[in-house]
Amino acid sequence: MSYKSLLVHLDTSQAAERRLEFAFRLAQRFDAHLNALLTLTRPETGSFYVMAGAAEFIAEHERIARERRESLERAFKATAARTGVTGDWRVSTEYPNDVAPDAARFADLVIAGQFDPNDPESFVANQFLEHLLLEAGRPVLVVPYVGTFASIGTHVVLAWDQSREAARAAADAIPFLAAAKKTTIITLGEQGGEPLGSRLPGTDIGAVIARHGATVDIDERPSVPAAAVGDALLSRAADLGADLIVMGCYGHARWRELVLGGASRTVLKSMTMPVLMSH
Repeated sequence: MSYKSLLVHLDTSQAAERRLEFAFRLAQRFDAHLNALLTLTRPETGSFYVMAGAAEFIAEHERIARERRESLERAFKATAARTGVTGDWRVSTEYPNDVAPDAARFADLVIAGQFDPNDPESFVANQFLEHLLLEAGRPVLVVPYVGTFASIGTHVVLAWDQSREAARAAADAIPFLAAAKKTTIITLGEQGGEPLGSRLPGTDIGAVIARHGATVDIDERPSVPAAAVGDALLSRAADLGADLIVMGCYGHARWRELVLGGASRTVLKSMTMPVLMSH
C-alpha cells in the first residue's frame, strides 16, 4: 500500500510555498502524482462599501493574491520539472468549502495548512479545515504554519482509543507506519469495547500494524480529563521526539456549524509537527 495520488491545498499565505515544497518531497518519496489546488477568495464588497478605504483594501488584497498566485505557479512548474514529479496545477475561485472536499475525494492523501492567526492570507473560508476533514472522506495531513519538516514519519505517534475514527486513521497511515523507524501507540483515557484489564490497551492494533513491517511500541498513559487529551498527546509526542502524529478526527454538524471534538481542536490549534487526521 502506498499513496499514489496526492492533493496539496494552497492559499496565498506566507506558509503556502513551504507547504508546496513539503508536498513535492512526499510525492518523490511515494513516487506519487501531485495535484495542486490554489483557492482564491475575494472580500465581499457588500461588507465594506460604507468603510473608508474599502476600495484600496480590496485592490491591495487582489494585488497580493495575483502576485502570490504567479509565484506559486512558477514554483510548482519549476519543482515539477526539476524533480520529475508529475502533477497538475489548478486555480479555483469557487467557494473553498465546496471545491476542496470535492477535489480531495480523488486523492489518496490530502495536504493542507494550519491556520496562522498572524497571517490574514491564511484564512481560506469559515471553518475550512473542519469542512475538509469531515467531508473529504480522505486522510488529511495538516502541516504547521511554522517549520519546514525536511523529514517526516521517522518516529510516528498513533493516538489510539479504539474508536472508528482512530481505526480509520491507523489504516490510512499505513504507508507512513510501515516505513517508520518506530511507531509509538499512545493510549489515553478509557478504552471502549475492551474489558478492563484484559490486556494492554493498543496491543491488537499494534499487531495489525506490525504485520505491515512496522516497529511498534505501546505507551499506556494515565487517564486524563477529556478536555486535556489534546494537550497531553502533543506534550507526549514532543517528549518522544516524534515527527508525525496520526489520530482520528471527531466532529459533527450542529445547526449551522461543524463542531470538532476537543482533542482535534486543540491539536489543530497548537500542533508543532505534521498531523495526519482521518474522520
